[in-house]
Amino acid sequence: MQEKSLFEHFKEVVTQNYANFEGRARRREYWGFILFYLIFYIGSAVVFSLIDESLAAIAGIFALAMFIPNLAVAVRRLHDVGKSGWFLLIGLIPLIGGIWLLVLNCTDSDAGTNEYGPNPKNPANELDEIGEA
Repeated sequence: MQEKSLFEHFKEVVTQNYANFEGRARRREYWGFILFYLIFYIGSAVVFSLIDESLAAIAGIFALAMFIPNLAVAVRRLHDVGKSGWFLLIGLIPLIGGIWLLVLNCTDSDAGTNEYGPNPKNPANELDEIGEA
């Protein structure tokens, strides 16, 4: 099976998982979304501000439109490492909260199934069934 590109992950988050707060998201899905979100946001802010300062608000509209998918993929990423989506609130703690969220978002998936669903790296969960009768 061929791996999805980072842009395909971005499209999937925006179209199919726009407000999906259940399940798990791999690091690749999360960082692919963040990469293209930042590219589109910064690119639109720069281009529209060069054309006309009043058009720079379009970048803000884009950021507002991406708020829900950004939140959803972040919650699913935390689910992948076995944490509740409420752990996003740790980001409100100055400096330490952001660093802790970065560490969690860079941490590898929990092996096997956790309370939020099967491991997205191995959706068939073939390894979980070995040795079970």
